[in-house]
Amino acid sequence: MACISHTFGASMKIGQLPVATQRQFPNKLSQLLFLHPKNLRSLKLCDAQSYNRLNRYQSYTAIFNSLSSDHANSERISVLVIGGGGREHSLCYALKRSQSCDAVFCAPGNAGISNSGDATCIEDLDIFDSSAVIAFCRKWEIGLVVVGPEAPLVSGLTNDLLKAGIHAFGPSSEAAALEGSKNFMKSICDKYGIPTAKYETFTDPLAAKKYINEQGAPIVVKADGLAAGKGVIVATTLQEAFEAVDSILVNGSFGKAGSSIIVEEFLEGEEASFFAIVDGENALPLESAQDHKRVGDGDTGPNTGGMGAYCPAPVLTLELQSLVMSSIILPTVTGMAKEGCKFVGVLYAGLMIEKKSGLPKLIEYNVRFGDPECQVLMVRLESDLAQVLLAACKGELNTVSLEWAPGSAMVVVMASNGYPGSYVKGTKIQNLEEAEAAAPGVKIFHAGTAVDADGDYVANGGRVLGVTAKGKDLEEARDRAYRAVEEIKWDGGFYRKDIGWRALPLKQKSSTC
Repeated sequence: MACISHTFGASMKIGQLPVATQRQFPNKLSQLLFLHPKNLRSLKLCDAQSYNRLNRYQSYTAIFNSLSSDHANSERISVLVIGGGGREHSLCYALKRSQSCDAVFCAPGNAGISNSGDATCIEDLDIFDSSAVIAFCRKWEIGLVVVGPEAPLVSGLTNDLLKAGIHAFGPSSEAAALEGSKNFMKSICDKYGIPTAKYETFTDPLAAKKYINEQGAPIVVKADGLAAGKGVIVATTLQEAFEAVDSILVNGSFGKAGSSIIVEEFLEGEEASFFAIVDGENALPLESAQDHKRVGDGDTGPNTGGMGAYCPAPVLTLELQSLVMSSIILPTVTGMAKEGCKFVGVLYAGLMIEKKSGLPKLIEYNVRFGDPECQVLMVRLESDLAQVLLAACKGELNTVSLEWAPGSAMVVVMASNGYPGSYVKGTKIQNLEEAEAAAPGVKIFHAGTAVDADGDYVANGGRVLGVTAKGKDLEEARDRAYRAVEEIKWDGGFYRKDIGWRALPLKQKSSTC
């Protein structure tokens, strides 16, 4: 078995890349070698202050490369992950385990990603400056860029990387319009016969209200553009719908993203998430997953970016998964190619399994891995993720397959008090190491953490932690995840206590941290 190179957790700035004694490796990544602190005392390059700082933050990276004959001929690459949330942490975690991956970088990353040892974070690389990203990739011979968030995709980062001859996993800005504009997505559905909810698009609030009055409540109002997962209002009364229209179109609560709205039929049923990796022509389905968008137990309160998820989703039977591929995913892939903007990346279909028909309808498309669904997918993935994504970039998806660990996985999101509204940053989080050791199969993904002057974790966002666990079945995964959650000491946070409630009998949990 080859000894593969992994990153063991550093955060660095572009102009301050560390130098240390080196072994001879085949590319420039050999220039990066961060030693464990027990070895630092013998290095003249590291004074006592540097040693103490590194020791406090546990931010060390080791990049080493030893090839055995069984992997000598395989393509080995270094990967840059774009983003800094829980999704990106889980992607780094999976890529680090890929046998073909020499090193994993994450820009900008976050403190938890650095300290976990899952990637080397490049905190000052501007991910919206394509020239800076390209320069970094060329300097460090990056073989694959994986773009996590939607905003850089919509702004055209993938376009620029491809023009520079750098493999980038993620759609072009034109193809990313499937997520960037709900009206564009709906027009593709109309044109290519993809089942979705009935809708109309409006820029005039009076016309929108007239339509809403004709349709009645409940009804769904959506900002057309990107709104960080918060631009969807499920109105149970006409008054709530009218207020949503005014909030978006009149008051500009979502800025340019709300310059137009979609008013959509309310579908009753069970939501599910379906993911497929696409290479422009072929699609490879991933495992099913189900997330929890509402902030409160029992799916109550406003929508969020996601408060938890589990995998697989029992509601998506094998028969339904086949139907989703044939009636939704493949027609979309074909349609996008016919429109002149081939889709390469992840198609994330937000589905409603309609109660009255039992059939899936497309609610929305995202053009990247879901968050927090990515977390439960990545802990179960056993395939070489780097090679799968690279195959998609090359149009060779039909040459690879996906293997999954048996059983189930669940993630419980811990968020700052007040989320998805205003929240306070800087509240201290403790006992994360104890939480990961609370049960087998637990992994904590950091979505919004920083470290304070004492080296302690503090909250730095709305959704802060994704406490993830595997189990032989969904019940065991849930029990392990909540056991870990209960070990965490965080006065400034909260979590839902009913993740998985649709698939499992509810066990009462305390929602305080």
